[in-house]
Amino acid sequence: MSTTLESPSAERVAPGHDHGIPFGEAVRVWVRIAALSFGGPAGQIAVMHRILVEEKRWIGENRFLHALNYCMLLPGPEAQQLAVYIGWLLHKTKGGLVAGTLFILPGFLSILALSYVYVLFGNVPLVEGLFFGLKAAVLAIVLHAVQRIGKRALKNNVMLAIAAASFVAIFFLGAPFPFIIFAAGIIGYLGGRAGLPAFKVGGGGHGAGSGVALSDADSALSDGVPAHARPNVGWSLRVSAVFLALWLVPVVVLVTLLGWDNVFSRIALFFSQMAVVTFGGAYAVLAYVAQQAVETYGWLQPGEMLDGLGMAETTPGPLIMVVQFVGFLGAYRDAGGLDPLLAATLGAILTTWVTFVPCFLWIFLGAPFVERLRGNAALSGALSAITAAVVGVILNLAIWFALHVLFRTVVEKPVLGLTLDLPVLASADWAAIALTVAAMLALFRFGAPIGWVLAGAAAGGLLLRLVA
Repeated sequence: MSTTLESPSAERVAPGHDHGIPFGEAVRVWVRIAALSFGGPAGQIAVMHRILVEEKRWIGENRFLHALNYCMLLPGPEAQQLAVYIGWLLHKTKGGLVAGTLFILPGFLSILALSYVYVLFGNVPLVEGLFFGLKAAVLAIVLHAVQRIGKRALKNNVMLAIAAASFVAIFFLGAPFPFIIFAAGIIGYLGGRAGLPAFKVGGGGHGAGSGVALSDADSALSDGVPAHARPNVGWSLRVSAVFLALWLVPVVVLVTLLGWDNVFSRIALFFSQMAVVTFGGAYAVLAYVAQQAVETYGWLQPGEMLDGLGMAETTPGPLIMVVQFVGFLGAYRDAGGLDPLLAATLGAILTTWVTFVPCFLWIFLGAPFVERLRGNAALSGALSAITAAVVGVILNLAIWFALHVLFRTVVEKPVLGLTLDLPVLASADWAAIALTVAAMLALFRFGAPIGWVLAGAAAGGLLLRLVA
């Protein structure tokens, strides 16, 4: 017998495997998604939406957004957690494990390889040229994704207003991300509880983008709750115990055997702490990570965090993968009796482990209860408002990225009592601007595949660096 959480609106319960999607096919799709997951969370979520909702029609629009809204509330990379959530919905725990692991594996291997190049060969012109072109393409992908996600989430004037207020709060006022999310959630909760049309999932005035949004009933999953997705307190406790042990036992063992001051113990403890406070995506926490890594632990030299961020921006997977580079350099420079490259590799693996194992815990523990609450009007209103607020936050990140890609110098200046990051116009990088415009035309005007845009921009950046 399972203990279930009753939803305010009873939902049809679907058998666990009636969607007819072979597990092998799902694995191939997750490999494809992982290989295309460039451009930060906005681009990665857009890729998942395009493939899983629009192309494969495995999951409906509202269910996709409901899962995304829950992942936005969690610490850690929301795109990877969304992959775990949908993989779990489709093929139980093994589906979530495969989807979540494949989502980070290409990025982990890519950043590991680039880290070897970084410490062995320094700033190689070939690699610099590839990064230069890829950054321009990533900027275009992020801007394109903001448009696509915005069209899906900002379906009426109220949601537009929430997104605009979120952008103003974080860009002009420097409001903390958790405060923005909390305020949006309260507004959405009250609006949903009052039954206001603007806060109903699927309601609103503006279109959801190109074409008609796929309804949950017309998707392969349909609109019911799979049998394995029904809340079960016993299963939740067991899965929590397993993933807590996978996460924390290695940390305890390292501290016990090596002591508190060993570099591996410090990496395990520091990034375990980061795993529970990384709300708002990578950018929200990178400044703190960089400061601690440089000033407190001495793992990085000033400016090296930007090199690592360049790797994470231009390789597939979550941007928070940049912490792998931090752990790599930290162990490389404090290898103890180990070979520096071996220590660095172990540091990168350890950092990745304590960063991402908690992500599986949050999903497997909470998703069954969240899935049963899809019919709760107040919760749906809160999550919809949070998604609208996050659009404003992502726009802020896109502008931040644009400033640093298109201009060589960005300075802080007081404007009307506020302190803003403003570009020095004379420092405009016209080569980067040209590559970005070309990538945007390819995406916005011609609908070119992301892979081709990335390859073309990388080739263009390499050519410009070779002839310069």
